[in-house]
Amino acid sequence: MAPMFVPGPVDVNEDVLKAQTKAMLPHRSKEFEEIFHRSEEKSRKLFFTDSRVFISASSGTGLHEAAVRNLVSGKMLSCVNGAFGKRWHDVALTNGKLADKLETDWQQPITAELVAEAIKGKNYDIVAVVHNETSTGLMNPVREIAAAVHAASPDTLVCVDAVSSFSGADLKMDAWGLDMVLTSSQKCLALPPGLSLAAVNDRAMAKAETVENRGWYFDFVRLEKHRTADSTPATPANSLIYALDLQLDRILAEGLENRFARHCAMAQRAQGWALENGFGLYAPEGYRSQTVTTLENTPGVNVGDLNAFLLKRDMRVAGGYGHIKSHTFRIGHMGELNLDDLEILLAAMEEYLAVGHNAA
Repeated sequence: MAPMFVPGPVDVNEDVLKAQTKAMLPHRSKEFEEIFHRSEEKSRKLFFTDSRVFISASSGTGLHEAAVRNLVSGKMLSCVNGAFGKRWHDVALTNGKLADKLETDWQQPITAELVAEAIKGKNYDIVAVVHNETSTGLMNPVREIAAAVHAASPDTLVCVDAVSSFSGADLKMDAWGLDMVLTSSQKCLALPPGLSLAAVNDRAMAKAETVENRGWYFDFVRLEKHRTADSTPATPANSLIYALDLQLDRILAEGLENRFARHCAMAQRAQGWALENGFGLYAPEGYRSQTVTTLENTPGVNVGDLNAFLLKRDMRVAGGYGHIKSHTFRIGHMGELNLDDLEILLAAMEEYLAVGHNAA
């Protein structure tokens, strides 16, 4: 099968897929606990943190809920400039939390200056921001945002959704002063869907201990008790943990800086190709994603027709998302993909454009 060019779920290496077929182990056995703890320790290297990492059988959205249930006793600030920032805000409201919204047009970044102004004179428990908006192909300046929060409101925690950037773009939790960083398995990590990971520092853990009604499944205090004793409070996704253990070895063998550079090179090629072929780029220059490119469909390509053409070659791209669905589409370039793979896709797209299938 040729590779997919969507922003998740992505293609998974054959050996990593096979790792899931290992025989089941009791999740309270020493054998499984060894694999679990080994995976947790290796994953810290990808977060660039000395803090704990919780591994959950859920999607990344589950950890949106974990953040608001564990860390918000008063009010939070939701940074919204895309579908997944909006989702995190909606998660907060549906959990009964008080959440102010700092919202920009989806084509504009959440800047440090905007955040500093929004938190002035306020006492937010957390600022929640998406690092890389999968819907728009826009990367928010998280490092600068965190610095602004620390300067204006030192007790406020900085919580980051890195679902579509983690292990594909530079994000250093400890050095940047991030208190919680969450991600999921089906994007740059190039694993099957079903796992989410959250790095949580001591400041955030101390806050969680003071918050009532944290729930059960995502309770950080309960998760920490089991992380240090065995594995997880409830049954983990054993087969996915096997795959994670192997994939972390593969990622570390490639080298994180090499991995970031590979993703950056693909982004630059995809974005350059788009402009050369009459498409626009939805995200502004300086804030474009390294893992997914959102194209403005200036030529009026019928994306369904394009994908039908690509599927004959076992490839596909992704349509637009949310309220920009009608006039955008996306090229995912993350996980196991490389420049050679991308060139095959771009050649096929040029073939499609050349034969006149660009009428909507």
